[in-house]
Amino acid sequence: MSEFRSGFACFLGRPNTGKSTLTNALVGSKVAIMSDRPQTTRHTIRGIVNRPDAQLVLVDTPGFHRPRTLLGERLNDLVLTTVAEVDVVAMCVPADHKVGPGDRFIADQLTKVAGTTPAIAVVTKTDLVDRDTVGVRLLEVGALGDWADIVPVSAVGGFHVDLLADLLVARLPEGVALYPEGELTDSPEEVMVAELIREAALSGVRDELPHSIAVVVEEMSRRDGGDGMVDIQALLYVERDSQKGIVIGAGGSRLRAVGTVARTQIEALLGTTVFLDLRVKVAKDWQRDPKQLRKLGF
Repeated sequence: MSEFRSGFACFLGRPNTGKSTLTNALVGSKVAIMSDRPQTTRHTIRGIVNRPDAQLVLVDTPGFHRPRTLLGERLNDLVLTTVAEVDVVAMCVPADHKVGPGDRFIADQLTKVAGTTPAIAVVTKTDLVDRDTVGVRLLEVGALGDWADIVPVSAVGGFHVDLLADLLVARLPEGVALYPEGELTDSPEEVMVAELIREAALSGVRDELPHSIAVVVEEMSRRDGGDGMVDIQALLYVERDSQKGIVIGAGGSRLRAVGTVARTQIEALLGTTVFLDLRVKVAKDWQRDPKQLRKLGF
């Protein structure tokens, strides 16, 4: 009988390389928010893959990038700290973009930080390109470093997702389960709720706005009585008054739409009806202000 394995793996790569989508596909449930906007992930989200032979804890890191703000510097530090602490690393490179300087920089950083930690290269989003392009990308990725394995995947199509899980599990140490069976994430509900609200707010706004949105759940409580409704009050922080107007929309239309989308996702997460109260507040240049970053949880 084979030994049970347990441990941590992390995905890293440039922003918008499909790390969160892949995390959700492996876990089999939505634990990380997704968007076509870069730098969507701002915390290390842990998704738990429970198997008869293993428990694989996936750490979805923020996209590694050239920082322009104090927030960007802190997110990069978070990535490097995570890489140094896990049992296996998977670097994600999207099939629909040529390997570039950003990928080479990350591969170089990985060599410096990871040490003897095994690293797997993952070519993501293979459903977006033809077979020949996937082949070209695999060769480009292979030249980036000395990989334990290189695997093409499509989280959307399910292509090689199980194979990737097998490759990651094979490099975990023998051990016992780190979390109770059935748990899918160790993120507090308030953090998950805030992330779902931010995901809804990211949809359909101008390109420059997503980096300026932060969400804090101020209060979350279950009502007395039999219906079990949860009341949630949350603040969406932006950096300028003009951004506040974009988020709220004409007559509050956009904020209402954000609330509708977010409430549906939150109710699915919590398994109960939700009353969601959203407000928008300006925190001037919060991405560059250490005091405000601390207040917002960074």
